[in-house]
Amino acid sequence: MVVPRIAGVPVAQLLEKRGEKLNEVRAQLEKDVRYANITIIEGHDASQYGIAIVSARIAEIVLGNEHSPIPIGSYQRGFGVTLSLPSIVGRAGVVSVLEPELSEEERVGLEKSTQTLRAALERVRDWRSQVPRGLF
Repeated sequence: MVVPRIAGVPVAQLLEKRGEKLNEVRAQLEKDVRYANITIIEGHDASQYGIAIVSARIAEIVLGNEHSPIPIGSYQRGFGVTLSLPSIVGRAGVVSVLEPELSEEERVGLEKSTQTLRAALERVRDWRSQVPRGLF
């Protein structure tokens, strides 16, 4: 099992000192990330602000050749699809991918997601093969 740490201290231990539980914080964090766009829309009546902020930050990273670690989508040969993984980004684009250690549950979830993406990609390929040339 992977033990998440901050400054070498297990996160569960840090949370326990605050009276919080890791599984509850993880569930809330997942919910917050999943619905961040809705929060932006509620605050600004539009989602393009969030998209613009992220796009501007990526542009800064690339133009400044910062080699900053950010979650960003790039093609992953091992999975056969594009995934958003923590990556070092600079002027050349994704310089390296930081593959996080995953628990068994997380690994199974990632594999399920990649299977879903591969199936969707195959459906698009099938559809495009049936469309007359010149339309796309």
